[in-house]
Amino acid sequence: MEFNEYQQVAHETLADDEQVLTNLAIGLACESGAVSELIQNYTFRGHDLTKEKLTKELGDVLWYISQIAEWADISFEEVALKNLQHIAEKYKH
Repeated sequence: MEFNEYQQVAHETLADDEQVLTNLAIGLACESGAVSELIQNYTFRGHDLTKEKLTKELGDVLWYISQIAEWADISFEEVALKNLQHIAEKYKH
């Protein structure tokens, strides 16, 4: 699946309201916290870190990022390409 295709399909599940951007930002923070919690529990509490759990939580983060970009009329492909350009310049060595 291509980035922009994912963004379009994901958008079909967005409940649009007047506070959508705020809702998306809070959701992203919460889901990012869920990823961090999985890793924290694995690192410091001896919990299992399964591919299934991590994939689910990363997918939730991906959904929120894609929809914030959609709200701002930024294609997900553009986000990915600009990020790769930024990383290449930042870490030229």
